[in-house]
Amino acid sequence: MGFPGTWMTESESVVYRVVPKCACSSIGQILYYSDHGRFFDGDIHDATEGLHKWSREESRAPITAAVSGHTAYAFTCVRNPYTRILSSFFDKIAGIQRNGRRYRGNLVPKLAQQYGVEVGSPEDGFDFDQIASFRRFLLFARDTIRFRKPMDPDIHWSAMAGHVGTFVANGGRFDEIVWTERFDEGMQRVVDAIETPVPIVLSEVPRFNESEGHGPKRAHPVEDYFDDLSRHLVWEIYHRDFKLFGYDFDDPSNKMPVRDIDLDEVHKVLGG
Repeated sequence: MGFPGTWMTESESVVYRVVPKCACSSIGQILYYSDHGRFFDGDIHDATEGLHKWSREESRAPITAAVSGHTAYAFTCVRNPYTRILSSFFDKIAGIQRNGRRYRGNLVPKLAQQYGVEVGSPEDGFDFDQIASFRRFLLFARDTIRFRKPMDPDIHWSAMAGHVGTFVANGGRFDEIVWTERFDEGMQRVVDAIETPVPIVLSEVPRFNESEGHGPKRAHPVEDYFDDLSRHLVWEIYHRDFKLFGYDFDDPSNKMPVRDIDLDEVHKVLGG
């Protein structure tokens, strides 16, 4: 299976397992800068040079060698499951994508027809019942993950443990797992642990949020979107994410981690 979703600097200083909706645009740009002394002009996900990616055929051999031999520092980044699934909804379902279209073509009309999800439009100022529509989307997300119907799960709302687990199950080992909520602190540990052609000063790195500004703003506090049934669905989908990455399931309003990540436990659970 190899190492899908894995990026590596061309200097092979560091390996990064991408987890969608977890600061991946900023991290990719930091890696790109660390080799070239400049940021990629555009969305780093579109870069076809300057950064090894598993999706590039010519990158697979060097990534495999670095990960299998653990010759490069390896890390990933995770996020509170409540805020991550909310972000997926507002970006991929309610928002307009960079190309000016809806995500995955007919996905939103299918959600409207089968699940009653409404998302509004730029013309009406994205005027819709955010809470009701999000809860219906959450039911859809659960169906895709649990039953693979009416479609296979999308990478933006499938569990983080699944993304991270492919890296571990195929022989990779992480040196660090960064929390999005403590991004500067975690990325500083990564930067301090590696040697790069170009020095990285994190305080001078801009934030790259490629999904911002293309859709509606969240109108309510996080906890308002999750009633008892919604929380049940969240636990069904993301229980391993809460357990492995130290997040608080009991309080959706608390996005911060409540306990440390045990790297040995992560490798034991996901490697089995």
